[in-house]
Amino acid sequence: MKAAVIESVGRAVVTEVPDPTPGPRDVVVEVAACGLCGTDLHILQGEFAPKLPIVPGHEFAGEVVGVGSQVTEVALGDRVAVDPSLYCYECRYCRTGHNNLCERWAAIGVTAAGGAAQYAVAPVANCVKLPEHVRTQDAALIEPLSCAVRGYDVLRSRLGAHVLIYGSGTMGLMMLELAKRTGAASVDMVDLNPARLETARTLGVSATAATPDELDRPQGWDLVIDATGNAAAIQDGLGRVAKAGTFLQFGVADYATRVEIDPYRIYNQEITITGSMAVLHSYERAAELFANGVLDPDVFISDRLPLDQYPEALDQFAAGVGRKIVVVP
Repeated sequence: MKAAVIESVGRAVVTEVPDPTPGPRDVVVEVAACGLCGTDLHILQGEFAPKLPIVPGHEFAGEVVGVGSQVTEVALGDRVAVDPSLYCYECRYCRTGHNNLCERWAAIGVTAAGGAAQYAVAPVANCVKLPEHVRTQDAALIEPLSCAVRGYDVLRSRLGAHVLIYGSGTMGLMMLELAKRTGAASVDMVDLNPARLETARTLGVSATAATPDELDRPQGWDLVIDATGNAAAIQDGLGRVAKAGTFLQFGVADYATRVEIDPYRIYNQEITITGSMAVLHSYERAAELFANGVLDPDVFISDRLPLDQYPEALDQFAAGVGRKIVVVP
């Protein structure tokens, strides 16, 4: 079959690889669409994936075309979205309900062959059936949405909060949509990309700017969310949190990224700094929210490119052009 492969640091190609074979509790999915994510760029940079080469792609959906000998939950022809998370269920973190921090953490498209291919293998337990009205080629959005749902689980936000989001890419826009639906009094967004800010305005953001200095909230924001992973944005955001507020590190920073904190201010103003790592008990909820129309796929997906153009799609994503980019085998 044809697949995208990150062969080595900085090199991605499209080539032929062996067809996947399911284990007893696995299914084979014919991929309808696979989304690109910042994680894929990190893998290209030599981060996250324990070894290369790897078939990337952890945001995907498709049709079941093969089932293992012990699979009864889905049948051939079912359309599914796939939670890429692979846990050991044995370590301390899994046993205390923090599976996303699993000591043996793994994921389809990161440590095992992913969905940037014609076919992919997944445990049946990771597959969520799609309702009839959901287009399979749109359901690649469910995985990033599940990460955003996890982010809001961590925030435990109160009704009437004032929210500031750094970055109006896919993840920032998803956090915007969830903020609107969890009772935020206002949601402001900052970005240096005017086209992306225009999308945020289309989705009903309260205010947009290139910097928070342009926004009228001198006392700061109750919730500040970084969806960029950029050191300058993170550093600025830490200083914008209101008293008793929360800063969420949601964007994925490079390993070497460093910022400074003000311990006295954190103490004196009771500021919370927290993070949100991938998916935790949120994929099924994201699938339901998606089925109920929390996102408009035609707004969120800006480009649908053939799998043959995977390297070019990565370049476009890295350049910040468009919103969610998906490849279609």
